[in-house]
Amino acid sequence: MGIGGVRSAANLCLLIFVLTPLSEALRFDVQSAQTKCISEDIKLNSMVVGKYSVVNPADDQPLPDSHKITVRVSSPYGNSVHYADHVDSGNFAFTSSETGDYLACFWTPDHKPAVTISVEFDWRTGVAAKDWTNVAKKGQIDVSSYLPFVSFLFNGGSHIENNPRLLLKLTSV
Repeated sequence: MGIGGVRSAANLCLLIFVLTPLSEALRFDVQSAQTKCISEDIKLNSMVVGKYSVVNPADDQPLPDSHKITVRVSSPYGNSVHYADHVDSGNFAFTSSETGDYLACFWTPDHKPAVTISVEFDWRTGVAAKDWTNVAKKGQIDVSSYLPFVSFLFNGGSHIENNPRLLLKLTSV
């Protein structure tokens, strides 16, 4: 196989890796007056997006008011990066400012009688956080710095050796 064939094979492998989802949504239950936390080890300056929603126990009816949650996402040093109180859904987006375990905690008030609330949660970091336009709308990340990389992926990797900035982006992702 010649250099062009190796380069094409490498580009194809990279494209498959980037476009393959690295995570799936989680579904878990939170009991009344209880807390569930999920942690994710995140590197410095990584793009992070997440969304969560309470699963309606009765599809044909509106979500009961008792099915509201409080959500807090915090950094390894305890800094809050997202907080929402008494909600049935939400999302967040940020660029990590610390390296380590970020924590997403979900809790419910004490209900009598007790209820169990199912939550669906999708947390993506790095390349898997490909919700570019919604992240850009939040104003948290300069999407223009990632556009050359995305362009590289969809243009077959042509001219990468002539663009040191793009090569740097590619190796640092």
